[in-house]
Amino acid sequence: MAAAGEFDLAVIGGGINGCGIARDAAGRGLSVALLEQGDLAAATSSASTKLIHGGLRYLEHYAFRLVHEALAEREVLLRAAPHLIRPMRFVLPHHPGLRPWWMIRTGLFLYDHLGGRQILPGTRVLDLRHDQAGAALQPRFTRAFEYSDCWTDDSRLVVLNARDAAARGADIRTRTRCAQARVADGAWTLTLDGGAELRARMLVNAAGPWVSQILSGVVHQNAPARIRMVKGSHIVVPRLFDHDRSYMFQNADGRICFAIPYQDDFTLIGTTDEDYHGDPAGVAATAEDEQYLCKAVSDYLTAPVKPGSAVWRYAGVRPLLDDGASKAQDATRDYVLRLQMHDGAPLLSVFGGKLTTYRRLAEAALALLAPHVPVLRPAWTAHAPLPGGDFPWDGLETLRQGLAARYGFLPEPIRHRLLRAYGTLAFDLLGEARDMADLGRGFGAGLYEREVDWLVRTEWARTAEDILWRRSKLGLRLSAADAEALEAWLSQRPAAAA
Repeated sequence: MAAAGEFDLAVIGGGINGCGIARDAAGRGLSVALLEQGDLAAATSSASTKLIHGGLRYLEHYAFRLVHEALAEREVLLRAAPHLIRPMRFVLPHHPGLRPWWMIRTGLFLYDHLGGRQILPGTRVLDLRHDQAGAALQPRFTRAFEYSDCWTDDSRLVVLNARDAAARGADIRTRTRCAQARVADGAWTLTLDGGAELRARMLVNAAGPWVSQILSGVVHQNAPARIRMVKGSHIVVPRLFDHDRSYMFQNADGRICFAIPYQDDFTLIGTTDEDYHGDPAGVAATAEDEQYLCKAVSDYLTAPVKPGSAVWRYAGVRPLLDDGASKAQDATRDYVLRLQMHDGAPLLSVFGGKLTTYRRLAEAALALLAPHVPVLRPAWTAHAPLPGGDFPWDGLETLRQGLAARYGFLPEPIRHRLLRAYGTLAFDLLGEARDMADLGRGFGAGLYEREVDWLVRTEWARTAEDILWRRSKLGLRLSAADAEALEAWLSQRPAAAA
């Protein structure tokens, strides 16, 4: 048993990679501390296109290992969190002036067979003149491919990994910045803002866009690899089409753009790919980004999407390994792990990566650290559910019926949202509630005091932004006055940790 403030492993960074590594390590018997300077998933990990996907376009760059790994992970993660991750069909209209039909067909054949697909249906060809997916498209698009990937709530996926890590003994510390890290007596001593210290035998730098800054400003070491910061912007607009499939559009500049059903009443459009220089904390989607995305989808849709129609814009910086690609969209999405020894103390830095492969990245990280651990349990996450996901991947309807039978007083839209967000833990959240009064104060859009209290107690939420934009997307529905009322309520409530 480690002494208070002493750990086998310290992880800097509360995004998907940091939380995934903390979860894996805690489940293998290591004592773990995770330090996040802000909220969980506050940066890149909440600014994705929300996809668990193989990366169809990466085949053009011959990234077969990455695509194979990502394709296989789709179904691993679907089984681990069937409430949070769901299969989705993507319609790829053929644009004769861009990639030829045979090239797309070949790529999709590989896509269907590289990953050992068992659950997700394969590719098919659509006649857009007779398929519902063609109704929203310009008549000049007459045929398309339809293939499978998965959708998820990215920031909640991060939180679930942190919850599972904490349940297995990890110390998750949000709003805790590591100011300095130095080696003394063969172990790392980490000095936190405010002067507190902790010690760890091993250190993982999973700070995402800040990975180089941690190395130079906190660890005082040169970076073993360069990162290329690539900005990805998205917009959310009122729903553009009536079916539940997504579109993948090819753009004339070689990029691709998705239009994805989002939160029932909206469509998510993204992403851009452009090099970014500056503080990652200052990244934002601009009017120019919105114009680009609107034009990208308007080139395909019958009803054009006008700039200014977005109800939400967001952007993130992806910390990709700098592989010398001439264009940002061509830079590798693969991850690289670099292990350095400092006076006998291991330092592992994470460069690049993508949401889909975070679990495999964590396994690879623990494999590199294994020689420096006296006893390490075997890899375990491939068949372990995430919190709330302990039911069959196709068992959501049965769970829905159980929730309705027990909490019939709840309006169906609220039950649906709680089930999708919390899975089997929705029963724990609602507890012995027998009517709406038992849920406490309402803040609007189906958010009640009982859920807010749950998020503060078990998911490290502290602010209205944490709740409305990361633990949920109710910020799309609440008024500014409702959000202010929630913030005021939270400011009067003592913070709690999971």
